[in-house]
Amino acid sequence: MVQLQSASELAAAAASKPYPNDSADYRQARTALLAEEIELRRHIERVAAQRRQLPLGGEAPPYQFKDENGKTIGLADMFGAHDTLVSYFWMYGPQRERPCPMCTAMLGALDIPARDLSQKVAMAVIGRSPVERQLAFARERGWRNLKFYATVGDDFARDYRGLAPNGDEWPALDVWVKRDGKVHHFWAGEMGGTEDPGQDARGAPDPTPLWNILDLTPAGRGTDWYPKLDY
Repeated sequence: MVQLQSASELAAAAASKPYPNDSADYRQARTALLAEEIELRRHIERVAAQRRQLPLGGEAPPYQFKDENGKTIGLADMFGAHDTLVSYFWMYGPQRERPCPMCTAMLGALDIPARDLSQKVAMAVIGRSPVERQLAFARERGWRNLKFYATVGDDFARDYRGLAPNGDEWPALDVWVKRDGKVHHFWAGEMGGTEDPGQDARGAPDPTPLWNILDLTPAGRGTDWYPKLDY
């Protein structure tokens, strides 16, 4: 096992090159923060390694979906040539006039890198509205690379926490794997209801770039601002 240099030592070495007009107080505080950021990075990497070691989850039931061509398919058909599928169930059911703004922010951030991600894994956006309706909104936003699918019935949405018993929709990020011709659930962002006091529901780490960038700023993400579909 490689012995890592301490985060404090790494931070001190990096801090030896100050930016113009840094005060001593700023440099000291920034160095202490950098050590914590290094530790955070290492913790994220340890969690990722632990995630990769998960055993297979449950085999997925034979759900049905509609693809962009109106063809009825199963989860296994979404994999293409890959053995891993990343799916995002978004809040755009038939009862919604417009999609969830935060789901929109998430998918907007994925559309461009989807071209790169699809070299390694399959990706699918799943909604309860017809694919044509989902695609119309996608084109309105300028999205070109994400693949959309519509659920046939609500079993999938209910089982994988995208639809509550009272009819409320929730976003669901899931990873699936195909083994010996069978689809197994591998991982899900099971963070709903685990937020700390004063926080909105959020993942850990949160995959949405919007929040990650705001967390770098003095004001942070705040408590009373959310993205909108139009400004």
